[in-house]
Amino acid sequence: MPIYEYACRDCGHEFEVLVRGEEKPVCPSCGRAKLTKKLSVPAAHTASLQPSCPAGGPGTCGMSNCCGQQCGLNQ
Repeated sequence: MPIYEYACRDCGHEFEVLVRGEEKPVCPSCGRAKLTKKLSVPAAHTASLQPSCPAGGPGTCGMSNCCGQQCGLNQ
């Protein structure tokens, strides 16, 4: 069951709704069904718990939180 983002063409309210099967959502603000589905970016989950790093290597860029993933900040 996907969550979609909509904008109401009547009142302008923007909202997200869980859509089940052939269900037709309505605006929670005005109750009308004149909706435009918004383009949304899907969530991406990664297996790594390590944050991505904008530094060149452990201690090489001079930043206090350097994690060393060779981004070129050490140049």
